[in-house]
Amino acid sequence: MPKLLMRWNIKPGKETDYFEHVLKEFAPGLNRLGLRLTESWYTVYGEGHQILTGAEADSEEEMDSALESEAWERLLEKLQEFVTDLSYKVVPSTGRFQL
Repeated sequence: MPKLLMRWNIKPGKETDYFEHVLKEFAPGLNRLGLRLTESWYTVYGEGHQILTGAEADSEEEMDSALESEAWERLLEKLQEFVTDLSYKVVPSTGRFQL
């Protein structure tokens, strides 16, 4: 099962707008693409990205289809209004926390 690992930092002063966007648009948008959120971590202290998020698809084909879609591009564009240092990768899911 493929897993999408995403990470980013929230732009200073955009925290409230960011959390509203993620809850009302980004997370539901991932679900509409067939991706199931598995975790989301908020780093309060220490090095590294502020947000780490994971989402799984049932197959590599479904993951590829989701990430090649215009809807995915729109989700990323909108998210980047609130975040910096956005990166993502697809890895095989291990069922545990992954970086």
